[in-house]
This record gives sequence, structure tokens and C-alpha cells, in this order.
Amino acid sequence: MTTFPVINFEKLNGEERKDTMEKIKNACENWGFFELVNHGIPHDLLDTVERLTKEHYRKCMEERFKELIASKGLDAVQSEVKDMDWESTFHLRHLPESNISEVPDLIDEYRKVMKDFALRLEKLAEQLLDLLCENLGLEKGYLKKAFYGSRGPTFGTKIANYPPCPNPALVKGLRPHTDAGGIILLFQDDKVSGLQLLKDDQWVDVPPMRHSIVVNIGDQLEVITNGKYKSVEHRVIAQTDGTRMSIASFYNPGSDAVIYPAPELLEKEAEEKVQLYPKFVFEDYMKLYAELKFQAKEPRFEAFKASNFGPIATA
Repeated sequence: MTTFPVINFEKLNGEERKDTMEKIKNACENWGFFELVNHGIPHDLLDTVERLTKEHYRKCMEERFKELIASKGLDAVQSEVKDMDWESTFHLRHLPESNISEVPDLIDEYRKVMKDFALRLEKLAEQLLDLLCENLGLEKGYLKKAFYGSRGPTFGTKIANYPPCPNPALVKGLRPHTDAGGIILLFQDDKVSGLQLLKDDQWVDVPPMRHSIVVNIGDQLEVITNGKYKSVEHRVIAQTDGTRMSIASFYNPGSDAVIYPAPELLEKEAEEKVQLYPKFVFEDYMKLYAELKFQAKEPRFEAFKASNFGPIATA
């Protein structure tokens, strides 16, 4: 099997830019995922984020998780659990307004560090969107503008820990799903693995790599690119040893942004293929996603084809 794509972001600034852009294009078209190294976020900041995240879990969340698991009987299940995940999570919102100051139990240093980290991830996400525009033949800024809505994009972070699980064959860390939003940037544990994506009907490990950022395509980019780039199903396998840290940041459209295939791409592809994606308001998509997250994405798209907006014409 082809090796999981790893992109050296620094090479975009030199003689290897063309080859690096081709690697990004290939990853978007054939994997829906890639791993970024030398992405410009300082390693010492990543180390601090990891240290504080793991300290916060041990001090504030680990005991709570154990109590929840015991109350649900998940530590002694005999058959596959299909309605719960083996994860301990909390969420931070950055855009359009931050809620970091309101989230309970965070020490001041952690709040400050996560604000800094989020600003750097936001900048990186916007750089990546412009690189995707370049590869797609769209004008610079098109994807950011498509996400903008009336108040700018939404951007938030899910901080998750996946503790040791006695029955990983029966309880998933996180059940298979695609991500609803735009572009996702993940800072994951470099020692404890567990993230897998579905490629050619086989589950493939996303390799833990120190100081890397894993990038994946969400459902909204699949719609905007008219299926040229696809969101890919992925899952987390719980491990019997070690707690896996996962910090996933979602750069998504604004809640009132209207999402539809880029007309320029439809014009280019009109003779080659006709694959209609619907036009919808992002907030409406998210309401449907909340109900159907762990089901196939295609029915979500189909549900909007009959909406008031109707499909986008290809000619």
C-alpha cells in the first residue's frame, strides 16, 4: 500500500514547491488526509500544549471519566457498544467569539497557551485553504470567502483523551464518521496511536509523528470542490495501554454561510462528469449532521437536494 502522505511545509518556499504542491494535491484527491511537518508552529509551544492538556486531564477529567464508565457498565461489556465512545472531551470556541475565558477548570496558563495555539492554527488553516485554491485553479481567497458568511468562519477545538480500554474490540474510542466542516487540523499524541482512516476499504493507521499536524478534508470542502476532494471516514481505536491525546481544531464555514460547488469548477468539469452536490446553509447541515454523524454522508447530501435551494446546475 502507498505510504501515508507526509508534507514538508518548508519546501513550499524553495525549489521543491511544485513537487510539494503536487503531493498536497495527490493527498487531497486520494487520501483526504495528510500529515504536515515543519509547519511553522514552534515545537516548544506544541510541547507546552501537550503537557498542559495531559495535566488537565489527570487533574480534572480522569476520575470523572472513570465514574462515567463505571456508571454505564462500559468496563465490563460483553457485546459491541454502538451508541457510545471511549473518550473524555471538552470543547473550546475561538471564532466568531472565544469562550476560553468561560470554560471551567482551566488554569490561566492553559487558557493563554490555547489562545496562542488557536491563533497559529487559524493562520495555518487559511494558508492551507489558499494552497488548495491554487491546486484547484480557484482564485486566492476563494475558499475563505466561501466560508465567511456574515460574521466570518467558525473555528473551534475538541480536546479529547482516549484512556486505556479493557475491551477495544467492543468499544471504539470514536466510531467511524466523516467530519462535517471545512478543514481540520489535528495535533495528536506521538506515542499512543489509534487514529485510522478508511482507504480502498481498508483501515489504515495515521502514524503518530512528533510535532506534526494532521490535516483532513471535511464535508464542506467535498461540496465546494464538487467531489474532487472528498471527506474520508475515520475512527479511533482505543488501546489497552496508554492514554492518547487528541487536539482537533475545526476551521468551518460561518453558521449562515451558503455552501455550494464552486461554479468555476463546474464549468471546467461539465464535459467530464456531472456530479451534483446540493446548496445549503451550513447551520442547517450541522443540525442534520448532529442526528446522523455516525452514518454515511451521502444521505446527508441527498437530503438537501430537495431543499428550497435546489441543486446547482452544471451548465
